[in-house]
Amino acid sequence: MATDTVTEVFEEHRSVLMGVAYRMLGRVADAEDVVQEAWLRWSGADRSDVREPRGYLVRITTRLAIDRLRLAQARNEAYVGPWLPEPYVTDFGDTVADTAERAVLADSVSLAVLVVLESLSPLERAVFVLREAFGYPYADIAVTLDRSESAVRQLAGRARRHVEEKRPRYEVDPAERRDLTERFLAAATEGDLDGLMSLLAPDVRLVGDSGGRAQAPLRVLESADKVGRFVEGVSRKGVADATFRFLEVNGGPAILVLSGGKPDSVLQVDVVDGRIQCVYIIRNPEKLLSLGVDPSTSTD
Repeated sequence: MATDTVTEVFEEHRSVLMGVAYRMLGRVADAEDVVQEAWLRWSGADRSDVREPRGYLVRITTRLAIDRLRLAQARNEAYVGPWLPEPYVTDFGDTVADTAERAVLADSVSLAVLVVLESLSPLERAVFVLREAFGYPYADIAVTLDRSESAVRQLAGRARRHVEEKRPRYEVDPAERRDLTERFLAAATEGDLDGLMSLLAPDVRLVGDSGGRAQAPLRVLESADKVGRFVEGVSRKGVADATFRFLEVNGGPAILVLSGGKPDSVLQVDVVDGRIQCVYIIRNPEKLLSLGVDPSTSTD
């Protein structure tokens, strides 16, 4: 296989490999490292008997991600405060034409689902990602994980039950989420507590991820009163030289808050029955490094 062809084949499947790695790890930088390692193995391998490059590459990527996930889970035990995945800019564009498939992909990369996936074992997570997000047959997953098909089916069933029990039942309505996100931002920046309270569900939760590297609640806040007053208090203090950008993050609308042009935080909301059910705020500077800034999407 010529060098150009080797590169072209890999690049053809890069987005899928990145999708698998990120859903496995919840970290953009780690996922990129895994995909780069997969490239090194692909480019240096004897590919003469590789009939399905995509399956071969997904197999390499999944195994590398499992190894890295085992190390990451030990690291997370010492994490300061609530943990959220690193925000991942998603734009399926024309690459996913089917509405149902788009919804599945968006849900499988959502913050709420990725938080639940953190509680799975590495093997359970791999099976769930490959089966539920990408629709791989059990037989193919068995080959990828070097397990029997019956063992893979057991892992899949266990993972699915766990996710269904733990995952929040949030609506996925992009237009409604975008509208409530904009109204939330407007009320917050104006310090309008009554406006905020009108948007929040009575049992709303606020999850802040700072990793101990920035100011954010070290515990999950629960109830409209606590969340509303916290957001109103933060807005009163303000962010120096603040600007705001709307992005699609983890399959849904989000706000990137910049201070002096540099990422300060990412905010996203989940919605149920026309009210905000959960507010996610990611402020750990390490988790904001991968976010690009497009001046055309700013709002002051």
